[in-house]
Amino acid sequence: MVLTAALVTACSSGKSQQDDDPRKSGRPGTTTGTETGAPANVRKPGANMAFDYQLGGAYPPPGPVRAVSRDREAKPVKGLYNICYINAFQSQPGEAITWWKKHHKNLLLKSDDGDLIIDEDWDEPLLDISTPAKREALMNIVGPWIDGCAAAGYDAVEPDNLDSYARSDDKLTPEHATAFARLLATRAHQRHLAIAQKNTTDLLPQRARIGFDFAVVEECGRYKECSDFRDAYGGRVFDIEYAKKDFTAACRSWGKKMSITLRDRDVSRPGSDSYVYQSC
Repeated sequence: MVLTAALVTACSSGKSQQDDDPRKSGRPGTTTGTETGAPANVRKPGANMAFDYQLGGAYPPPGPVRAVSRDREAKPVKGLYNICYINAFQSQPGEAITWWKKHHKNLLLKSDDGDLIIDEDWDEPLLDISTPAKREALMNIVGPWIDGCAAAGYDAVEPDNLDSYARSDDKLTPEHATAFARLLATRAHQRHLAIAQKNTTDLLPQRARIGFDFAVVEECGRYKECSDFRDAYGGRVFDIEYAKKDFTAACRSWGKKMSITLRDRDVSRPGSDSYVYQSC
């Protein structure tokens, strides 16, 4: 996880906030979903599609791009395969934390001392997915975000921070993440959306049980994980690298087998001094 570089790695400056709060932030080349058990009316992305990661703000994609991921509050791009980003396992930073504390404090993960457990890299409190009751309560919040992605015209959803259990001070487990991800996948498929596995090679063996249809991964070239995702999802892998040397190496090894994109860690918009975009 690196933005969620939100920035990426999990998150980005363009990440969304809550739908019921006034401060909220959240086709070509496709195939049917029958190959791995997704409903036939769920459209997976095509293999090795040129991709742009626009979590830091929406803008017209570069010409070769055929698939794009945007924050759930942004509009999809007509004629492209559109992936809707939601922060499903952690809160957004800033005012979103105040919203959660005010309305759903019991759904934020806490330590034995009662303190919020925070992803320190992005200042994001973890959501408490530790019990069936809390997972169902969270679906009453996150589920409508998925519904909104479908209503807006997206083709797929990308739930971020699947690996939040690794930052939970042992309060959460991979099994908790798997159980919540299954609920997310069911909701997405009910709304005719494909769903992406976001990072987390540890849960690749659970992908069919969960219902993931493809993968959005960060720096699989840097961390030598591209082969794992390729073996699991074939060419339906969108990899984002944040260092030119890692991008170059990933393109050399995997550029003809999956989608590889170079972005700046702030996933900024064109015109920004930090903006970087390249694909192979």
